[in-house]
Amino acid sequence: MERLSDPPEPENTANDYDGFAEAYAAENENSLVNAHYERPAMLALAGDVTGRRILDAGCGSGPLSAALRDRGAVVTGVDVSAAMLALAGQRLGGGVALHRVDLRDRLPFADGEFDDVVASLVLHYLEDWGPTLAELRRVLRPGGRLLASVDHPFVAYTFRDPRPDYFATSDYAFEWVIGGQSAPMRFWRKPLHAMTDAFTAAGFRLSVIAEPQPDPAARELFPDGFRDLSRRPTFLFFVVEALSAPTSP
Repeated sequence: MERLSDPPEPENTANDYDGFAEAYAAENENSLVNAHYERPAMLALAGDVTGRRILDAGCGSGPLSAALRDRGAVVTGVDVSAAMLALAGQRLGGGVALHRVDLRDRLPFADGEFDDVVASLVLHYLEDWGPTLAELRRVLRPGGRLLASVDHPFVAYTFRDPRPDYFATSDYAFEWVIGGQSAPMRFWRKPLHAMTDAFTAAGFRLSVIAEPQPDPAARELFPDGFRDLSRRPTFLFFVVEALSAPTSP
């Protein structure tokens, strides 16, 4: 998955996964960073999920949902992209409920409906994490977990030239070239303290911050990429626990 820096990019066309859903899903299926790094790390952090009710927030074409379901979880998926949800439906069949939802809006679920939420490479699409994290906290039972992965803030900081103010929340635009298609993207970079402060403000307690290594099995499949990925930060992973809901006055 190749990134080209700072293209001319109208804001309203950025992050439109409907336009390249099949190409992205195919890339995501077996790529080093997704299939052999990010997903294994999320699954390792999740641990034993047998019987747990899990919301896959930003499920895409459903590879993480499928892995969690196959490990015994009861999974619900949401995504803003209709094309991605169609691919997820083909993969998952009728065993996983899927909903088209913008994570900036209220979620169509009851308070405390889930034991866990996974947000795999999702939050960096949002400038303001506050409303989304508050909703994810609402649909988690007290003691439930949110597992989230994001672009590492140091990588996003060094990605641009000249480098921006590390301590500021700022956006950055680039293009993904996937399967011969060029897709304009726009992410938001936050310093680490702003991320942890957002979790705390939404009613979460920080449990784990992880910078994992790629799956060793990928060493032979991607010898050059494996060496590079194992020596530099790429994604940052969090596990945070939902505190008891505040008592109404």
